[in-house]
Amino acid sequence: MSTRRDTVRSALTDSEGFRSAQDIYADLRATGAKIGLTTVYRALQTMCEKGEVDVLRNDDGEAVYRACRTEEHHHHLVCRHCGRTVEVEGPAVERWADRVAAEHGFRDVTHTVEVFGTCADCSKP
Repeated sequence: MSTRRDTVRSALTDSEGFRSAQDIYADLRATGAKIGLTTVYRALQTMCEKGEVDVLRNDDGEAVYRACRTEEHHHHLVCRHCGRTVEVEGPAVERWADRVAAEHGFRDVTHTVEVFGTCADCSKP
């Protein structure tokens, strides 16, 4: 028997880009899933805490979620038009964050970096 979190995880895994909780909820309800919006939010929060999903804020400030494709620290390239997302490593970003933190006496620094642009498919005339 699958849990509600498994249901939400499955919906995210089947999705290519970042999705809002409302979008996930609507998709699940459309497939007949008996799940409430509050349950979707709770499942997403738990998965965020466990590092199972990535979360970022879109241009409107809304939290959007995506199933992590890797357990390693990574960043994202996100298409502004279609939402296509690519996970990328950023060693230069890591070195910069460490250097800036050290210059200001900070330790145990974490960060998130998202780069937004237009993917090749959306750039075609």
